[in-house]
Amino acid sequence: MSSDPRREVGRRIAAARRARRMTQPELAAAAHLSLSMLRKVEQGSRAPGDHTLDAIADALRLDPSRLIDDPARTGGRVRATLPALSAAIAAYDIAVDAPWRPPAVLEETAAQAEAYRLGAQYTRLATVVPRLVTESIAAVHGAPEGPERQRAARLLVSVARSADAVAYKFGARDLSARLIELMRWAAPQSDDPLLCATVGYVRAEIFFVARAHQAGLRALESAIDEAPDAVCRRSTAALGALHMRAAVIAGRAGDVDAADVHLRHAERLADGVREGVYGGTAFGPASVRVHRTSVAVGLGGDHATGVLHLNGDWRPPEELPAERRSGYFIETARAQLWSGRVDRAFESLKAARHIAPQHTREHPWARETAATLRRLRRADAEALTSFAEWIGAV
Repeated sequence: MSSDPRREVGRRIAAARRARRMTQPELAAAAHLSLSMLRKVEQGSRAPGDHTLDAIADALRLDPSRLIDDPARTGGRVRATLPALSAAIAAYDIAVDAPWRPPAVLEETAAQAEAYRLGAQYTRLATVVPRLVTESIAAVHGAPEGPERQRAARLLVSVARSADAVAYKFGARDLSARLIELMRWAAPQSDDPLLCATVGYVRAEIFFVARAHQAGLRALESAIDEAPDAVCRRSTAALGALHMRAAVIAGRAGDVDAADVHLRHAERLADGVREGVYGGTAFGPASVRVHRTSVAVGLGGDHATGVLHLNGDWRPPEELPAERRSGYFIETARAQLWSGRVDRAFESLKAARHIAPQHTREHPWARETAATLRRLRRADAEALTSFAEWIGAV
C-alpha cells in the first residue's frame, strides 16, 4: 500500500482507465469531470470526494471500493444507508400514498441492482436500494389486482433480495431478517412458485446466522418438496439451488449423509443446464463444485483436506458471479490453513480480495483465517500484516 493514499487512489484510477483503453479526456467526459480535475486526481495531487469517486467509478464500471483502499470510508458509506433502508420497510404491509417510477424503469433499475449484488459491488448497491425498495412497495400496493400486481410483486422480491445483500454482508442481521420477511410477503402475490423457491433459498441465511442448522435443513427440504418439478432451465436451476444450499447447511450440521444426498441431486440437475444466473441465483456445474467445497469446509477434518486434492488447481470460471468466486477462495483458504498449507492459504485470501474486496473484508471466515495466519507467520511481516490490518484482523 502506498504511503500517500491520494497517490494510491490516482494510480488505481489510471490503471483501471488504461485497462479499459480509455484516454484521460474520454474518462473525464464519461465521468462529467473537467480534464484538469481528473489529471490532478490521477497524479495524486488532489483527493477525490465521494461524489467525484462515484462518478469515476461509474464511468469505469467499477465499485468505488476498488479504487480506494480505505475500508472505513467504503464500509462507512454502506452502513450510512442502512437506517434509510430500515425506514423504507418499516410498514411494508400498510398502503402508503407514495409515487413510483414506471414499471419498466423500476425493472431496469432492479436488474442493475441485481448485477451489483452478484458482482459484490455493495457501495454502488447501497446507493440505489433504499429508494428502489420504497418505490417497489408502493407499486405493489398501488397496482390493481391481477397481472400488474403480480409484476410489481416479482419486482419487489428482486429488490428486497438485493437490499438484503447489503444488510446481511454488513452485519445488520435483524434488518436482513426483516427484508426476508418482506420477500416472503411479496412472493405469494407474484403467482410464481419458482419465486417462492428463491425466497426459500435466501431464507436459509437466518438459520446460518442463528446456527440453527438442523432447523434450516428442514426448512430447505420443505422448500424442495414444494418447488415445481424441473421441467425447464429456470425450474431446474431453482430446484438445484435449493439442493446446493441444503447440502451446505447439512454440512454445517455435521450430517454427512444428507449433505451427500443433496449434492448428488444438485449435480444431477446441473448436468441439464449451462452455468448461468437463473432468477437471481447462479447455478450450474461450477456453482455446484463451489458448494461441494463449502460443504467439505463445513464438515472439516479429512473432508476439507480431501476437497483440496479433488479441486487441485481448479479456479472458478470468470462467468461465475464475483461474490461466489470470492467465497470459493475464502473457504479454500480455510481448508488450506487446516491442512498446513499456510502460503497457499494466504494466496487464496489475496485472490478473494482481488475478486471482491468488500465481500472479502466483511466475511468472518476471511478475517479469522487472516488473524490465524498472522499469528503463525510473524516473521513474514509486511504483506501479511498489511492484509490483516486491511481486513480488521488486528
